[in-house]
Amino acid sequence: MNLNLSMWYQAGVFFILALVTAKFIWPPVIGAIDERMKRIADGLAAADKGKAEMQAAEKRVQAQLAAASEEGKTHINNAEKRAALIIEEARNTAAAEAARIIAAAKADADNQVTKAREELRDQVATLAVKGAEQILKREINASAHADLLNQLKTEL
Repeated sequence: MNLNLSMWYQAGVFFILALVTAKFIWPPVIGAIDERMKRIADGLAAADKGKAEMQAAEKRVQAQLAAASEEGKTHINNAEKRAALIIEEARNTAAAEAARIIAAAKADADNQVTKAREELRDQVATLAVKGAEQILKREINASAHADLLNQLKTEL
């Protein structure tokens, strides 16, 4: 076998194999690699987009938490104001009720004092009449001397 001829056959087979590989094998492999690169790039873009959306969502959540916190503080302040108002209203109501009870008690006491004075006047008038009766040693007619007894009551 001739070394030159063998090399030419090997070179020819190599070129034929290179042409067949370049024509039939290489394009599908490059297509698969390109498709895989595109899927990887799409996945990375989707991951970046997901990260951006997650950060935006976290910002929205933080904003909503801050708003909810402010709203909660507002509700607490309103409740505290309402409680203070209710307490003040209860104090005012209690003070008014106490004043009313005191006024009623004073009026009742005044009525009892007046009633006691009237009873005392009646008793003094009766005692005065009995004393005068004993002094005069005769009976005084209460109906006949009603004007005199009334005058005596008013003087007492």
